[in-house]
Amino acid sequence: MNTKIHMPKPTNTNYLKTEDDPRWQTVLARDHTADGHFYYSVKSTGVYCRPSCPARIARPENVQFHLSREEAETAGFRPCRRCKPDQPSLREQHADKVTEICRLLETAENEPSLAELAAIAGLSSFHFHRIFKAITGLTPKAYAAAQRSHRVRNRLAKSQSVTSAIYDAGYNANSRFYEQSPQLLGMTPSDYRAGGPNSRIRFALGECSLGSILVAASKIGICAIALGDDPDLLARELQDRFPQAELIGGDHEFDQWVAKVVGFVEAPAIGLDLPLDIRGTAFQQRVWQALRQIPVGEKVSYTDIAQRIGAPNAVRAVAGACAANTLAVAIPCHRVVRSDGSLSGYRWGVKRKAGLLRRENPA
Repeated sequence: MNTKIHMPKPTNTNYLKTEDDPRWQTVLARDHTADGHFYYSVKSTGVYCRPSCPARIARPENVQFHLSREEAETAGFRPCRRCKPDQPSLREQHADKVTEICRLLETAENEPSLAELAAIAGLSSFHFHRIFKAITGLTPKAYAAAQRSHRVRNRLAKSQSVTSAIYDAGYNANSRFYEQSPQLLGMTPSDYRAGGPNSRIRFALGECSLGSILVAASKIGICAIALGDDPDLLARELQDRFPQAELIGGDHEFDQWVAKVVGFVEAPAIGLDLPLDIRGTAFQQRVWQALRQIPVGEKVSYTDIAQRIGAPNAVRAVAGACAANTLAVAIPCHRVVRSDGSLSGYRWGVKRKAGLLRRENPA
């Protein structure tokens, strides 16, 4: 009969301190995303490493954490020869290359091919495509399209004609842009250029348990659900979004829509069976779609959303997409919190965010 002998864990103070530090789990996982956020040194070898160092894991009692390379070197440790923490990491090198390509796409008159972009980055097409998407959250093609749509918005406001604005923005054919214009602009290019004079937007103001509420709809569907303390301010913000559009007070049919929206805000579990007019970049739409898949009563972090859309390094961009959301509760950005569980900013006020979360999960 074999008897297993369980060796007791060391009880020295530094062992326990390391084991209790959340950064130790990051080191055990060799998490590349933590590189640059901190370093750790090993007393027995006299070196300091990145969190992702592939070397054999050190004994916890020999480990000490440092906020910077300078701090580790001041403490008497030298750079590890395996992970070279005193040099830019491969990830940082890739990020620099992707940044260079992004600047190129933002200014290029004609969109370079994937092969051309990969050659500039010094990578294979497959490797470059994968790295670019991991860092930006978009494929090179989608990023270039987002830049073109941004340029065309600016050109439409300044050019003498819609056609010149479309070509100046990098579109090779009018038809290609017109196919995408309803999603990008929410209206025809000529109407957008004129500030939306031919678009009609129905809206209504009301009250709910979270304060004043504004609901607006285009011919496509609900385009705004806004919460606030001042109904006049909500109306002015809508007018600023559509300065030349015809804003029309809601009729009986629209009042029924508003009632459904208010009921949904009060009890999100009932769902909202109404068409939505969701306007945004390709990346924003990916984020918003991921938000709509979060079940009622659950909370996720910005990092979680970034991972779900296949862009683990685009956490800040995810936060920006949440901030750009104009459909309160329908696109539930209130269910996104910081990694430590604390509440971050909310377009309609952190207090309302907390109220929505309490309502969805009373326990």
